Amino acid sequence: MAEFTMELNDEQKEVRDWLHGFAADVIRPAAAEWDEREETPWPVIQEAAKVGIYSLDFYAQQYFDPTGLGIPMTMEELFWGDAGIALSIVGTGLAAVGVLANGTDEQIGTWIPQMYGDANDVKLGAFCSSEPDAGSDVRAMRTRAVYDEAKDEWVINGTKTWATNGGIANVHVVVAVVDPELGAKGHASFIIPPGTPGLSQGQKFKKHGIRASHTAEVILDNVRVPGSCLLGGKEKLDERLARARERVKQGGERVKNAAMATFEASRPAVGAMAVGTARAAYEVALDYAKTREQFGRPIIDNQGVAFQLADMRTRIDAARLLVWRASWMAVNGKPFTAAEGSMSKLFASETAKQVTAQAIQILGGNGYTREYPVERMHRDAAIYTIFEGTSEIQRLVISRTISGMQIR
Repeated sequence: MAEFTMELNDEQKEVRDWLHGFAADVIRPAAAEWDEREETPWPVIQEAAKVGIYSLDFYAQQYFDPTGLGIPMTMEELFWGDAGIALSIVGTGLAAVGVLANGTDEQIGTWIPQMYGDANDVKLGAFCSSEPDAGSDVRAMRTRAVYDEAKDEWVINGTKTWATNGGIANVHVVVAVVDPELGAKGHASFIIPPGTPGLSQGQKFKKHGIRASHTAEVILDNVRVPGSCLLGGKEKLDERLARARERVKQGGERVKNAAMATFEASRPAVGAMAVGTARAAYEVALDYAKTREQFGRPIIDNQGVAFQLADMRTRIDAARLLVWRASWMAVNGKPFTAAEGSMSKLFASETAKQVTAQAIQILGGNGYTREYPVERMHRDAAIYTIFEGTSEIQRLVISRTISGMQIR
């Protein structure tokens, strides 16, 4: 087990500086254009693939970093560059985590490489869980997977929504109901291979922020996939469902479902994204406050501005520490006995919203225009308190964990 540390080692610092350089030289100059276009920034993704950032090898190295700091460090630097473009670069990772959390070794080795492709042929992955009537309430999920035993195939029908890379991805990971009587416990995850008939893109959403990231509905109309596309395999699923049925009869312990396993693994990473956006806005505001003069002196000479910047920096550093702690705990098998993963996402996402709003205030009228990036950063920051579990859901998870009560 790696000791928890707040200091990056030399190798991590080298990777951090490399990522920061890419974010500064490639992502930031393209940010405003792709935000306006509201399109997937393929040239930037391809450039990331060429230098090795958008690759399975790079993310595997960071994911298996024994300190747990590889992924949060990566997310913070890329999202410091721009949240929309960064999400286009890392969005495949959520689908990959879905396979890692639920798949067999063979499935991991088969499908994750197909989500990335290579520098000459970039691919994408998409994780599809939310539905029009089932977001945080995963029990309301309606997408159904039925096993056709004669053909050893699963038949999937339903509509997914809010899917990053949905419809344009090469590989989709879809969470579906296999036993409606078990509610959230009766879910399973499936791989939908490239070119599978019946899968199509529905509505593409025009969003408030992260507009360079493709978000859309995914329609599943009698989609048939081989039995081998059930993540974890049929035997493991049958055993899990049998245990769940027995526990339901006994009123016993809660059983994790496929979507929650993915979200729990990724929440600290989302917190790191929020830290990156908050840090970017803080740096713009700090630089502006030191150079902008009013009444013959820099505005940072005023306590009203200086104290805001002090609070902004304090919250950012506190958020990063929560994210690093949760990431270290997750990698080293430490249980989240106080919902530390949810804590990190909650505090970091709320920090991003607050800090970007304060940055606009410090820049005044300039901050409200698109001539300065804090306006875009503020729009982008709004998503962190919403996706992969709203702030309200995080508070519910934390309060249930620390109290042992089923708070509603």
